[in-house]
Amino acid sequence: MRCKGNLVSRRGFMHVGFIGGIGLTLTDYLRMQARAEQKFYESKEGTAKSVIFIFMPGGMCHQETFDPKPYAPVEYRGPMGSIATNVEGVRINETWPQTAQIVDKIAICRSMSHGEAAHERGTHNMFTGYRPSPALQFPSMGSVVAHEFGPRHNLPPYVCIPNQPNEFAGTGYLSSSYAGFSLGSDPASGNFQVRDLKLPDGVDDSRFVTRRRILDTVNGYFAAREKADSLDAVDSFYQRAYAMISSEKAREAFDINKEDDKVRDEYGRNTAGARLLLARRLVESGVRFVTTTYGGWDMHDNIANGIKSQVPAFDQAFATLIRDLDRRGLLDSTLVCIASEFGRTPKINGTAGRDHWPKVFSVVMAGGGIKRGIVYGSSDSTASEPDENELSVMDWATTIYHCLGINADKELMAPGDRPIEIVDGGKVRQALLV
Repeated sequence: MRCKGNLVSRRGFMHVGFIGGIGLTLTDYLRMQARAEQKFYESKEGTAKSVIFIFMPGGMCHQETFDPKPYAPVEYRGPMGSIATNVEGVRINETWPQTAQIVDKIAICRSMSHGEAAHERGTHNMFTGYRPSPALQFPSMGSVVAHEFGPRHNLPPYVCIPNQPNEFAGTGYLSSSYAGFSLGSDPASGNFQVRDLKLPDGVDDSRFVTRRRILDTVNGYFAAREKADSLDAVDSFYQRAYAMISSEKAREAFDINKEDDKVRDEYGRNTAGARLLLARRLVESGVRFVTTTYGGWDMHDNIANGIKSQVPAFDQAFATLIRDLDRRGLLDSTLVCIASEFGRTPKINGTAGRDHWPKVFSVVMAGGGIKRGIVYGSSDSTASEPDENELSVMDWATTIYHCLGINADKELMAPGDRPIEIVDGGKVRQALLV
């Protein structure tokens, strides 16, 4: 029987009588169908089986992070120094000493470029692979991955840590059933607990099953009388919630307290450390796409102090994430990205900061089929514009989808039965790939 998605086909149910005749119960049949569906999804996967997308909101400066210009005039170079990395000839900002020691495991892309200098529009680009349009809301990469692959190991395919960070991280024109699962609280908090992931007090497993049967009856009643995305989405979320609550392994994936104290200390017991550690736990358990954010990077004033405040905790957590994935044998199958909506102006401004600059900025990629220890593309001598191998948002997104095994030219259906490509006009940058 052909499997096309998350639902058993109507034709499949026509064969239930036949199945019973050969000794299979409906439960057996559904279990076999689920296994076939899983094989269908897995067959589509590429070199990356999961993505950790780390977004730096506000516009992270490239000069004070991954593209320093130590020989530029001081008004371009800025007030900070740079350090050597473990890849010969590659230097990064002085506040990233731990990342400097894992540059041989990552790819630094110094030629990302687009034309959107407003926060919202730049953020839209980086979450969707599209320029904003007044006519259509595009889905985030996480929602596209959820649509294309579905759940794995009773875990939601798309998770936002701690919550959906902005409207562009949502489902766009896709069904709301492909939205990211939000935790409801930050894993760095002392009393961190994932919202709705445990049974309420006084509800045991037996009572839980009874409640589910009652809800299924109610859902069936309404579904027979009304067809709406909202009903389908709610039903989908309930089914995933039931699966998570019923699976001890799924529940434990979200329990950061199960992690060894040494590992928690290695990541850092702070916002950056907790979020990246939980992201690793989730992809290790089967989540396909994890989105998280860190810090505030809109540094129009006193950029040196801003960088010194933001970077150290993240430097520790990010370097540990890459090492941890590598030693667990997960880096080759987990694509890690650091991105921001744009970079900052080439010249330091009158308040010792930098302003919005989308013409060129840096992103970092690692694992999941990406080459290790490379710098892809370059900016010019003052970090003003791309010099070599300009990287468009469309090509970057297409390359990510390619690593996942998704053809970015595929058309999805928008409202009004309008076919829309996952990415319009992007090309895979083969030089980034192993």
